[in-house]
Amino acid sequence: MLTYSEYGTRRTDAPSLIIAHGLYGSGRNWGVIAKRLSDTRHVVTPDMRNHGTSPRAQTQSYPDMAADIAELIRHIGGPVDLLGHSMGGKTAMALALTQPDLINRLIVADIAPIAYGHTQQGMIDAMRRVDLSTLTRRSDAEAQLAAAGIEPALQSFFTQSLDVPNKAWRLNLDVLEAEMDKIIGWPDDITGPFDGPTFFLSGGASDYVTAQHRPKIKSLFPRARFAKIPDAGHWLHAEKPRPFEASVRAFLDA
Repeated sequence: MLTYSEYGTRRTDAPSLIIAHGLYGSGRNWGVIAKRLSDTRHVVTPDMRNHGTSPRAQTQSYPDMAADIAELIRHIGGPVDLLGHSMGGKTAMALALTQPDLINRLIVADIAPIAYGHTQQGMIDAMRRVDLSTLTRRSDAEAQLAAAGIEPALQSFFTQSLDVPNKAWRLNLDVLEAEMDKIIGWPDDITGPFDGPTFFLSGGASDYVTAQHRPKIKSLFPRARFAKIPDAGHWLHAEKPRPFEASVRAFLDA
């Protein structure tokens, strides 16, 4: 089963909230937001497969990742509210469409149920260029990532998945590279709809969710609502944490 962290205590007046992180992330990336949201609900932040301290696997498909989250929900008790960003957002959508009884409310952060044409291979290449043998602190890796052209916000984001004492990434880069087509894709054999309340929250400066995607989204999630956080990019929760938190809280408490 996925490893996870918990914030707050389980309550009878609000379902637990699970936050599924994106590619190259970990549950710890969401610690600050999870802790703040835990003032009114129980929050769980798992490490997805092949990330953090969760089990290593040979696949990174959305049906498999959805099954991982389903197992976690049954372990902690559901149904739950589910928030997913990027890869985690596609996982959340896949689970809601295939096992809707496990989900109360769904929040999808800056991703659509489509196959994208870009790749994240450059990020893997940059992480592989880091000379792990020379590291004594995270800032050493950030400097090497900067030299590889990685922007400052992502340098900090990536190095949260770095095990400095053991000089290793807490990421299964080999499988993530091999499964990249699945990660940037979308399994079109997953049909819907999911009739629960759904919130698509996007970065105003991001092009991951556009007006052209809305017909597909509405066909799968007929109760979808949409909002954008101004001046935020794809990593909107890291760039604008307070507006992101406020938007999530308003939707969950509505």
